[in-house]
Parts: sequence; structure tokens; C-alpha cells
Amino acid sequence: MDGARKPYRTGVLTGRFQMIHLGHIEMIEKAREICEKIIILVGSSQEAGTEKNPFSYEERRDMLKAVFPDDNISVFPLPDAGFGNHILWGEYILNRVKEYTGTLPDLMITGREERREGWFSGPNGMNVAELAVPKSVPLSATQMREWLIQGEKEKWSEATAPALRERYSALRETVLASVGKKETDSI
Repeated sequence: MDGARKPYRTGVLTGRFQMIHLGHIEMIEKAREICEKIIILVGSSQEAGTEKNPFSYEERRDMLKAVFPDDNISVFPLPDAGFGNHILWGEYILNRVKEYTGTLPDLMITGREERREGWFSGPNGMNVAELAVPKSVPLSATQMREWLIQGEKEKWSEATAPALRERYSALRETVLASVGKKETDSI
């Protein structure tokens, strides 16, 4: 699509990104193919230093920008709102995008989340197209963190972006420091 207008002006992805892996990269690459601009919302942005959320929002943002330094990709925080798995979460996401960018996105790019179908066609004209990208890489951020804990550098390296491989020791140190912690270090 060199020089040609892409089908969507702005696409949005959400995730905690508590260790960026090839599955995340695949979804973002798909978004880059079809969207002129990409907004990445980093969930649980208020959390840091716990076993489930070892990395701060700033660390996750910096990792995403290291992998995707493109000017057309913006990364913003998405604090938990306490809605749980509910359509209000869709409205919350769209309102955050509008707050950060001044406009609604054209497309939501998600994983295979049937439970979230229709979350982005809510009230107030918030009708946004949805694209579910099937998971083709059998990875999770939980597995990536386990490999860091276990010192499985080779497995971890094969499952992440080359731009992050030089950060292995620092990332491992952060994850090891979070083992067994349930309370956040932030706020």
C-alpha cells in the first residue's frame, strides 16, 4: 500500500503488554498494514511492581516505542476502570481515545474475544469497526515472564522483538523483584 490511502484512518489496540511478545507484534503489524495511525492503549497503567504487572506504564510504553518507533504509532495509558468484562469497558476505551486524540477511531483491533463483540458500537454515535486478529502465535505475556524468572534467555529472546533483546537483564531484574508481590508499587 505504498503511497495509497489505507482503509482506516485510526486503529486502536489495547493490552497490558506486561511483556511484549510475537503475538502482540503480529497484531500491531496487521494494524500498520491497514491503518494510517495507530493508538495503543496500555491497560492497567496504574499498576507496577506486582507479579501480574511488574512493569510500569512508562516501561511498557518505552518497550513498545523501541519495537515500533514509527511516528504514526502513539502509546497512551489506560487505567483500570473497574467495569470488568462489560460493554461499559468498550465505551471507556473509546472515550479515552477521544480524550487523547480529539476524535474516535475508525477501527478496534482485538484478539479473538467473542465476549467483546459489539462493545464498540455503543451510544452517542460511537460506531467503530472491529477486526479480530486470530492468535497464530501460541504465546502469552505470562509465559514470557516465566521464562525471565527461570533464566530461559534463549526461549524468551526467540519470542520477542530484536529491539528488546538487549534489555533482557534489566527486564529479568524487574520481573524477579515482583515475584510474590500482590500490591502495586505505584500510586
